[in-house]
Amino acid sequence: MRNEMKRKLMSGDPAFGVSVMFPSPHVVDVVGRMGFDWVLIDCEHGSISVESVELMAMAAEAVGVTAIARPSVNSFEAIGQVMDRGVMGVQVPHVRTAEDARRAVEAVKYHPLGERSLAAGVRSSSYGQGMSMSEYAEVSNRETLVCLQIEDAEAVENIDEIVGVEGVDVFFVGPSDLSQSLGYPGRSDHPVVREAMERVFGVIAAAGKVSGSAGDAGAAVRYRELGVGYLYAHLTTVLGVGVKAYWGEVR
Repeated sequence: MRNEMKRKLMSGDPAFGVSVMFPSPHVVDVVGRMGFDWVLIDCEHGSISVESVELMAMAAEAVGVTAIARPSVNSFEAIGQVMDRGVMGVQVPHVRTAEDARRAVEAVKYHPLGERSLAAGVRSSSYGQGMSMSEYAEVSNRETLVCLQIEDAEAVENIDEIVGVEGVDVFFVGPSDLSQSLGYPGRSDHPVVREAMERVFGVIAAAGKVSGSAGDAGAAVRYRELGVGYLYAHLTTVLGVGVKAYWGEVR
């Protein structure tokens, strides 16, 4: 149970992923074979069930990429459900306060770092095979990744307190919802939105933490220049770029 993507991020290197919104272990398999570091299994916006999360996590392990799940909400139950399926971390939506951040960490980590329910028969603990439960809890606390989404105006106002919460590995600045929360829906390039994002990136960097965001290749290059390390594109974006290049050659 090793989280290679987390190791990469903690060493200062960027990690590139793909967000998948529909249930498909096959897509996860393909993503891994294309050289990406990780896959985001999106249960907030997608049609992915808990059962499919487990199958997609299995596919990720088989092909050597890290599976991160986005639960539908920031709750003990929703986070625990995806963690028990064997993903290596979560990207928790709409974290607005330091208390929201602490609640997310407590749902991911076992005692003494959190309050996650410990069970022997689930996939994340290898169904109780290969190591004791106490050993598993220790390894899980070390290897699992906690990413929090900063995507509301309230979160921007509270960012100094949020980044001070222990146990968080990545702070993801969501351009789409943040643009809407700031009054410019869908306009992540608006100066007000850009200024807010860059301020948050600066606070995260000053705290010595990893920042994240999402977008196409141009956005990824711009974010990398701002020190962002946790990056992904939506599957539809990746497909769209490939299809456009294909038609440009054959038509």
